[in-house]
Amino acid sequence: MNLLLLPQHPPLFWLTAILAVTFVGIAKAGFGGGAGIVATPLLALTIPVPEAAALLLPLLIIIDLLSIGPYRRHADIPSLRILLPAATLGIILGALFFRAFSDDERLLQIGIGLLALLFIAYQALRALRPGALPAQRPPAGAGLLLGTLAGFASTLAHAGGPPVAVYLLPQKLPQERFVGTSVLFFTAVNLLKLVPYALLGLLRAGNLATILLLSPLTLVGVALGIYLNRRFDPTWFNRVVYTILLLTAVQLLSGRSPLTFLLQ
Repeated sequence: MNLLLLPQHPPLFWLTAILAVTFVGIAKAGFGGGAGIVATPLLALTIPVPEAAALLLPLLIIIDLLSIGPYRRHADIPSLRILLPAATLGIILGALFFRAFSDDERLLQIGIGLLALLFIAYQALRALRPGALPAQRPPAGAGLLLGTLAGFASTLAHAGGPPVAVYLLPQKLPQERFVGTSVLFFTAVNLLKLVPYALLGLLRAGNLATILLLSPLTLVGVALGIYLNRRFDPTWFNRVVYTILLLTAVQLLSGRSPLTFLLQ
């Protein structure tokens, strides 16, 4: 019965959690998951990084499973054959990093903030050079490296989207195939991450009530993502997400949270 009591979290946690889960659902089901990187940095403003990552993982898996249906026949299998084995190695490396530095919360916050800034820089460069990438599959070596980076970043902060995008975008895949490949990749990756998260003691029964309260938002986010995929250009949605991500990264790197101060 105690597991179903309202968890004791500050008001800002619930605001950031609602935004994070909804954005991830929209991003994964609608645009391939890139904007999902905002989730862990947002939650890391109010709770420790390992707890934020662990809390999000079951919700991400729910979103993945809800998103597979519309896109399961559109995945690019040759890309997955290269990316997934490499991602497994990245997950192992990420778990080792977590084990070594899980007690250094400030270092983890800085790492998450830097990952967020790198993602924003990558998106800015893409916008400046929209036609620079040729329509061809990158070499297998590049896929293995990017898959490893994706697994590593996904283990630390559920931020594996950028390396996967770097591998997929040069192929000029149709939007449904790009999204389908991303959804299947991260479904497999997130399920694999359950093993190291459990071994590291990050999955806790005390998070069950919070996960149950947030889980309906996965349905809302996925439904909105599928709707928006065929009706809207993702440009403005991404601009909103990247603005929030930039502000969040600055707060994480500075070690201060103006939003928290306002709500105290």
